[in-house]
Amino acid sequence: MNILLTGATGKVGRHVTEGLVASGHQVRALTRSPRDAALPAGVEVVRGDLEDPGTVQAALEGIDRMYLFPVPETAQEVAALARKAGVGRIVVLSSSSVLEDEGNPSHRHHRAVERAVEDSGAEWTFVRPDEFAGNAVWKWGDSIRTQGVVRAPYGQAARAVVHEADIAAVVVAALLEDGHAGESYLVTGPQALTQVEQVRAVSRAIGREIRFEELDREAGRAAMSAAMPPEVVEMLLDYLAESAVTPGPVSDAVRRVTGREARTFASWAAEHADLFSSTV
Repeated sequence: MNILLTGATGKVGRHVTEGLVASGHQVRALTRSPRDAALPAGVEVVRGDLEDPGTVQAALEGIDRMYLFPVPETAQEVAALARKAGVGRIVVLSSSSVLEDEGNPSHRHHRAVERAVEDSGAEWTFVRPDEFAGNAVWKWGDSIRTQGVVRAPYGQAARAVVHEADIAAVVVAALLEDGHAGESYLVTGPQALTQVEQVRAVSRAIGREIRFEELDREAGRAAMSAAMPPEVVEMLLDYLAESAVTPGPVSDAVRRVTGREARTFASWAAEHADLFSSTV
């Protein structure tokens, strides 16, 4: 079986690559920078860019199944090229946001890719993770390392954040096993934790106290606007506000698909403690 991975160097893609290589299958990885890919031995690394479908066509030769990273602008063309090349199964890295209101920009982004794959005629599976556990690094890593504090709005916002390796395990199963065609898997961690509880888990992992300082919505907007466009900031603030009232969903998809329980956020924090551990 020959499998093409797009997004192979991403947070989920690296775990997918490792899982497929361990299973003994032929893996081809599409990346913009093959020299920097640093993927496992045995992976065929080829140059290509989903934003330029013409560079993808050659990588599809001889491919049976494909893992598709979401790039909505070209998804229709890429999916059509894959089908024309004989790809019979496409597993899409989507998002739990497709279950939310269509006004959500993340919903529109990911659902466009899903529709493109549905329209291609290939067998498909959609893997829809909730918030990545690794988001804690870009959200809080710097302030934890340098100040020992997290400043954020809606400290009681609760989501079942998911370990990226569990998302990948579901992707690998959908690529390799039968019985997943036409399925859409909401993938979460095993428990909804508030932001305050997540910070406590990181604190335990690094063996150092981390303060949580609650920001009001306006202060949160100002802090987030330094790194994100206004539409995304408002989406995230609304997401947090809703999660503070109604915790995000908890799914058993990891157990159902892989046969084992989902990893906890505490286990993720322990594995990645070094990313937070600089001395204040």
